[in-house]
Amino acid sequence: MAPQSATVPAAPALLLDLYELTIAQSYFDHGMHAPATFSLFARHLPPGWGYFVAAGLDDVLTYLETLAFDAGDLDYLRSTGLFTEPFLALLGRLRFTGSVRALEEGTVFFPNEPVLEVTAPIIEAQIVETVVFNQVHLQTIIASKAARCVEAAQGQRLVDFSLRRTHGTDAGLKVARCAYLAGFDATSNVLAAQRYGIPPAGTMAHSYVRAFPDETAAFRAFAETYPDGTILLVDTYDTLEGTRQAARVGRELAAAGHHLGGVRLDSGDLVALSFDARRILDEAGLCDATIFVSGSLDEHEIARAVTSQAPIDGFGVGSRLGVSADAPYLDMAYKLVADAGEPTLKLSAGKATWPGPKQVWRICQGGIITQDWITRLDEPPIPEAEPLLVPVMQQGKRLTEQTEETLATARVRLRREVAALPATCRRLAGPESPAVHFSPALIQVRERLASHIVRGLGQTAAA
Repeated sequence: MAPQSATVPAAPALLLDLYELTIAQSYFDHGMHAPATFSLFARHLPPGWGYFVAAGLDDVLTYLETLAFDAGDLDYLRSTGLFTEPFLALLGRLRFTGSVRALEEGTVFFPNEPVLEVTAPIIEAQIVETVVFNQVHLQTIIASKAARCVEAAQGQRLVDFSLRRTHGTDAGLKVARCAYLAGFDATSNVLAAQRYGIPPAGTMAHSYVRAFPDETAAFRAFAETYPDGTILLVDTYDTLEGTRQAARVGRELAAAGHHLGGVRLDSGDLVALSFDARRILDEAGLCDATIFVSGSLDEHEIARAVTSQAPIDGFGVGSRLGVSADAPYLDMAYKLVADAGEPTLKLSAGKATWPGPKQVWRICQGGIITQDWITRLDEPPIPEAEPLLVPVMQQGKRLTEQTEETLATARVRLRREVAALPATCRRLAGPESPAVHFSPALIQVRERLASHIVRGLGQTAAA
């Protein structure tokens, strides 16, 4: 079935931090309506990661296109006593009218490189911060984590099993989408399958097995309902005995002209058990029956199985993917970099920003990424380099190219992007990312602004 198109707002207007509105009220009081540019970027890679994958742009653009405060929203804000009637009237007619330049979904990137930049009247650009940040942050984490799982699996089948342990139902949908974007083959999440056009997949539950007198009865019953391609869960009591019972049912299916899809192992030493399960199935003449495993899997466990040449045909990846267990958050920031056409700078220790609208340029040699450059937006192109930030929205509307962008397109892009990473960047242990440089012109602007700020602070202290 084709994926559904977005027909409802991506997020309610009141889904934002209070300070976005109180800041906007003060901007309004002081007549501040000039365009401003905000940049969204991540400061550091999580330990052991070599790259990020940009994701979440589709939801950001849907949110920006549908942003509107309704009467109920305004009544609630009025009840807080924090906002004036003229400001509430502004909110009542507010629509996002700005522009967005962004990395296309599925693009790999590195610390300090903008994922997107929003330029709009400062009140609009400020108010959208929370949702823009939220959508890109979660989905970038999950897409990056999932891409590492795909790399580890070396072509073996991957299914998203994360829904029941993600942090909320909306997160469950986002995880399924981002896992598929990264190269997973299917999801157990039926709504995500319908909404995004992802193949659905599933096996059976331990509760089903326990609902019958014994495993053989359970397996026969399920095989009667689904006689071709069914996967039987064999570890409810004893994994190897369960595999023997599954093989018994598999032979019965074969005698009746059907076939057993395979078995699923969900506990214990999955690598060791897979060798024994393969032997049992082969001895029963079920050489085409597959072995699918699940249970506390991540890229490292998948890589261990693949390196061990375990006879495992597919992996169900759940909790550790759904919450990105080793890196549950990123040091990401949405910062003002230009106001009324002038670059701005934050100097906080360890959190200093790079001023002004920017471009990211990528240089490849022999199809492999060798280095990136971050420049001012108004600098000339770097020879033989590709610009990564592209216009995706103008005057509050998606551009035609972005309207036609599909999840399948982004999935292909990511496959191409990861293939272009150096092998040292893709490895799971001790990765080395390509160098990211800042242009001399950008460094000069930053140093000039920093010097000006420091002088101003000194004059204020002297006064």
